Amino acid sequence: MTMRLAIQGLGPVGGFGSGTAALERALVTAASCPHLTPVPSFSADTAGLEAFVERKTLRRMDHFSRMAMLGAFLALEDAGRLTAGRERLGLVLASGYGAARTTFAFLDSSMDHGDVCASPTSFSTSVHNAAAANIAIVLDLHGPTITVSQFELSVPSALLTAGQWLTAGRVDAVLFGSVDEFCPVIEYGLQRLHADQNPPPPQSSPGGTVPPGEGAVFFLLTRVGEESRYGVITDIRLGTVANGEPRIATDAVVVVNDQRGAMDADTTAPVPAPAPPRAVSYTPVYGRLPVGPAFDMAIAALACRHGLTAATRNHAEPAAHPIPPPSHLLNAPSITCLVLGRDNTFGLITSSGRG
Repeated sequence: MTMRLAIQGLGPVGGFGSGTAALERALVTAASCPHLTPVPSFSADTAGLEAFVERKTLRRMDHFSRMAMLGAFLALEDAGRLTAGRERLGLVLASGYGAARTTFAFLDSSMDHGDVCASPTSFSTSVHNAAAANIAIVLDLHGPTITVSQFELSVPSALLTAGQWLTAGRVDAVLFGSVDEFCPVIEYGLQRLHADQNPPPPQSSPGGTVPPGEGAVFFLLTRVGEESRYGVITDIRLGTVANGEPRIATDAVVVVNDQRGAMDADTTAPVPAPAPPRAVSYTPVYGRLPVGPAFDMAIAALACRHGLTAATRNHAEPAAHPIPPPSHLLNAPSITCLVLGRDNTFGLITSSGRG
């Protein structure tokens, strides 16, 4: 769907840290380091949330909601709208896994103690919309709120909803965000998956499997009209890879959400010319997670905002996973973030610095 959405604020949270400066630093220095467990993973720290929310409010809030809450506050702060009126501010949240930790904690308590004595706290925070509900309560939002889950395609699907709300005039702005978390059950599943492969895939070698990640990214979106701080989203599409789709402008840079950590022939097959380096992947910066396309959106927004440079990268010490220099995104007329879903489906989001 062709629409024009202005990005006014950005709030990323991940294994690289929190805030736009942390994300830029990870891009230019390859500073993200996986947390070493049996399955290495990128873990997000939400300590910065205490600068916005009192500790007593956070006491019963789980990690999933805390990541989302921190991303939401960072986006509003970045846009200079922490204290602005929120009567016509909508909230759209995308999540592939949902609140995985508390979901499995509730199932554990149910199996251990029976349905009658299962943890009510775990149940109340296990549903996908728990994070959106916490954000709406703390921020005292009066606009519509929705959570969208479509696994790899959650981000473009939810963004379509945000765009439709703005286009129809239902809201004046949308706090659009995404969040997914890593948990022991997912870690166990990956261990079993890797154990069944002979030989198992490398965890930290160039071209090897990128570690899983967790985190949140939020954007404050408005209709095009006022000056856009981070460029404009010009196109959002979902479809099936067939009959020439997805069609992407030949002069666009394509940022592929690469869940395997190496853009092989199968991953880039739907990407038309030009070939790499015009097609790049930044998955090694934040890790593999269903809402990874939102991080690609954030990287595209930073490029639209003021450009990025790889000048500070220490080339004498290459990263475990080669990260294409963000300079690939500079001076491009548009940046298309592409994610390939299951059953030969795709989602794409195109951004431009031209408001």
